[in-house]
Amino acid sequence: MAPRNTGVFTMFDVLYEDGSRRSNRKVPSEILGGLDGDEPARTLIEAQDDEIAKASGRQRPVIAELQRSPVAKAVKVPFAKKK
Repeated sequence: MAPRNTGVFTMFDVLYEDGSRRSNRKVPSEILGGLDGDEPARTLIEAQDDEIAKASGRQRPVIAELQRSPVAKAVKVPFAKKK
């Protein structure tokens, strides 16, 4: 599937070592690409997780896997004829 890129943000799915998953985490598209690829996204998401951990009082989970969210495919709906 093609990576989901909304133009301003690229969406990522994050899988943590404890088995939990967070979908559609926003990362600015401008920091991605180049020689580092998606590694800046990991750094930004870890920073976001640190802020969430401080606010909630829980320890930040460790990221096991990071991948771009898939783009939803358009579904064709049949046109109903009028009688």
